Amino acid sequence: MKPRDPAIGAPRNRPPSWPGRLSAMLGLDVHPAVQFVKYGLAGGVATAVHVVTFFLCGWALFPCLTADDIVVRLLGLAVNPVSEAARAWNAGICNAIAFVVSNTVCYALNRLFVFKPGRHHWAVEFLFFFGVSGVSLAAGTAVQTFLITQQGMQTTLAFGANIISSLLINYAMRKYVIFKG
Repeated sequence: MKPRDPAIGAPRNRPPSWPGRLSAMLGLDVHPAVQFVKYGLAGGVATAVHVVTFFLCGWALFPCLTADDIVVRLLGLAVNPVSEAARAWNAGICNAIAFVVSNTVCYALNRLFVFKPGRHHWAVEFLFFFGVSGVSLAAGTAVQTFLITQQGMQTTLAFGANIISSLLINYAMRKYVIFKG
């Protein structure tokens, strides 16, 4: 029950508390602009997971980094030389591993905080989510491979182009095909 204003006996209208506002913003019934910001934040977390997974994999499991790569220089990593073909192949493998890890994180965040689930059974929703992401992964990896093998671009820059192309495909498909909006 709302507290009553003693002067007139009517309920007082107080602005929502900070926890109440935060709870409302994290809910699924929000303005589309808020939804897009939440999508961006969830995507930022998933992208960070993808990037960390990709570079850990490319450094420790399937070598795809060169000595002049931005990340290698920034972190002072030691890398062994690999051919362009091996580097491109290994970058694709690392990207696939990072895809599975980050996409699982992304699905959970989108379902919990961004889009209304329920257009499909959760298992179908999950498969569609991965399917759409797989299409964007294939397109992004093709761009990345082309930039590495045909343009001689650094792995980090080619990977950035991969991420941008994936972002553009994923938002539209998730909002209008997979989830209820």
